[in-house]
Amino acid sequence: MTSQPGAAGVASPALDRAAAWGVGQPSVLLVEDDAGDALLVEELVADSALGMRLRWVRSMAEACEVLASEVPDCVLLDLHLPDAQGLEAVSRIRERGEHVAIVVLTGLAEEGTGLAAVAAGAQDYLVKGRVEPELFGRAVRYAIQRKQAEQDAVALQASQMQAQENARLERGLLPRPLLRGDGVEVVTRYRPGRAHALLGGDFYDIVQSADGTVHAMIGDVSGHGPDEAALGVALRIAWRTLVLSGVTGADQVGRLEEILLAERAKAGVFATLVILSIEPGERRVRMVRAGHPGALLARADGVDWVEVRGGPALGIVPGGACWPVEELTVPEGAAIVLFTDGLFEGRVGRGIERLGEEGLLGVARELSDLPPAPFVDGLIERAELLAEEQGGLADDVAVLYLRWR
Repeated sequence: MTSQPGAAGVASPALDRAAAWGVGQPSVLLVEDDAGDALLVEELVADSALGMRLRWVRSMAEACEVLASEVPDCVLLDLHLPDAQGLEAVSRIRERGEHVAIVVLTGLAEEGTGLAAVAAGAQDYLVKGRVEPELFGRAVRYAIQRKQAEQDAVALQASQMQAQENARLERGLLPRPLLRGDGVEVVTRYRPGRAHALLGGDFYDIVQSADGTVHAMIGDVSGHGPDEAALGVALRIAWRTLVLSGVTGADQVGRLEEILLAERAKAGVFATLVILSIEPGERRVRMVRAGHPGALLARADGVDWVEVRGGPALGIVPGGACWPVEELTVPEGAAIVLFTDGLFEGRVGRGIERLGEEGLLGVARELSDLPPAPFVDGLIERAELLAEEQGGLADDVAVLYLRWR
């Protein structure tokens, strides 16, 4: 509790001390240029049942200095300061203390000004000389609670808007396959990382052109957030457009890099991807790999890791990279499983060891007898289980399973 007031007309030294705010007690900053009115406020604090720590400053400039380094729970604000008048004072406090409750102090004939201050963002107003200690303590306490409720409502709305935006971006990242027949069996999965608020840039797509050729792609933009997710959406849509326009192979990757360089929010952002295509009745898959992990080749007699020769990720060597088109033979009834690195980069156990490519291959071989959908779900669930002690998979995971009938 603050000390009692001193001699009449002289402010108590307790009001001048720049003491630290009391732990567990509301902290109140009084902005008042009149020493007599300041003494009245100190008396209210002393007589109020609500314990609080009070700090007094005489001008808006002093108040701004305090708010630059301290965050009181409430500001008691006089509207007639030497360097700020009326609602201007409320506006300046709100600019520098967006999380602080404001209670305006007005004169007897200024109740209209108090109401205007509340409309301008203050939580309450009190009339000088007409406030009892109990009312004073309740007004300060309720003002702090109202400010907290306002902040909670704003945070909830922002969270809801972010969730809606994330959902829209995810729909753009993860489209429905555009297939013209039933010649290929497809299983797709997307699992957000544990930090779902930080949306990732994993994306995939499948398109079957008019001649029956099946084209598939999976990729991953570095980093997390709406910019990275939006870039992933742009790359996926551009890839589908290129396929439907007849642009294939390494030409696709070059065009996609041009789009990445034009659309990325900052230098240093890159994207990995792998593209494949197979014509009807063929067993040789054409693949282009740009810095992306290899794939799993799932056959009736087991699972192997396959990794064709490739080039760098998009954006690493702008305009100076090349990506060879490689061929991979797919046996009768076999499947290719593409995925993003979140599937095997999760840490396992309590140390820094990661599941890794060998670990993922071992898991795939244990699950090789399962049908396609349970096989894919099992890969993700087992990777999640192995990373459980580290809080689960931190990164997003996308998986694309393709088996030709």
